Amino acid sequence: MNALEHQLDYPFADVLPPAGEAHEVAPGVFWLRMPLPFALDHINLWLLRDEIDGQRGWTVVDCGIATDTIKAHWEHVFEHVLEGLPVLRVIVTHCHPDHLGLAHWLCEGGEHRRWSVRLWMSLGEYMMGRVMAAGDSGAGGAGAARHFARHGVSDEASLASLRQRQGYYAELVPAMPQQYRRMRDGDRLLIGGETWHVVTGFGHSPEHCALHCERAGVLISGDMVLPRISTNVSVFDIEPEGNPLALYLEALGRYETMLPDTLALPSHGKPFRGVQIRIRQLREHHAARLEEVRAACAVQPQSAADIVPMMFRRRLDLHQMTFALGEALAHLHLLWLAGELTHMQDAAGVWRFSTVPPAA
Repeated sequence: MNALEHQLDYPFADVLPPAGEAHEVAPGVFWLRMPLPFALDHINLWLLRDEIDGQRGWTVVDCGIATDTIKAHWEHVFEHVLEGLPVLRVIVTHCHPDHLGLAHWLCEGGEHRRWSVRLWMSLGEYMMGRVMAAGDSGAGGAGAARHFARHGVSDEASLASLRQRQGYYAELVPAMPQQYRRMRDGDRLLIGGETWHVVTGFGHSPEHCALHCERAGVLISGDMVLPRISTNVSVFDIEPEGNPLALYLEALGRYETMLPDTLALPSHGKPFRGVQIRIRQLREHHAARLEEVRAACAVQPQSAADIVPMMFRRRLDLHQMTFALGEALAHLHLLWLAGELTHMQDAAGVWRFSTVPPAA
């Protein structure tokens, strides 16, 4: 545990529920943990006791990617955790594959078609999921390769690998429910007799939905507030002049007013208390990265690829590199769109950012 983690309270200590098992973290709220085949090797999912139109059952929050391993773990949950009750709805916080991948399968009741229920998402997340499932993932394909080349990635092997990742998203999210129920910021969802408020967030994804139950003191924070790592905030080819870091930092303010003892249930890492402390840490982290970017751009023009090793001081595989470059670009764009930096394309077509010269 690093020094920043010592500032947070982990009420369940080192408890980690085995895949396919559940651990109750608040009355009627259960923690599932499923494996991921990435450096970030797990995702937390949530089961909430519920009742809709007199039918007792469960609400699922987030799904995991579409792999046989995770399907098998879910089947164990259906048989041994749900107490013979059905899933009544599936809520997905946002469109990234580890959250949305199995939504279609879960809504249709798994391998044995036990039920047919509605997917609940925000409009922005549902529509982006449909776009990416159709083949434009932002993390692979010819467009992504051009985007990375424009921002300083010159290794042809890496660019070729990016071009070959055209179907990357669809492999992890092979189907999308053709209908959904829209969630909006401020909506009140009655789940298991408790009122949960939808809190939208931006920057990490188009219209991320966290769920906050003030009476129970619980926040299902999704990817917006994570305890161990900073949420990825990236500029992708689909929005090449985007300013996601500014959106993310602004959105964090929506969580700062929550009560200090709020139990945060993040998508990665362990449940914790200390949301305001964690948000302060995140703001300080990004402020420090922005200062490094300012200093580098004051010395000489920098591409996003030049910035990556300053921000990520470890070896990165291609999957990690896509997010690292996107995040480096997000920091450059915040300063550029705030008027602190200027940018221009060099002779090779690479965008390079430099400090705005002082007025004469």
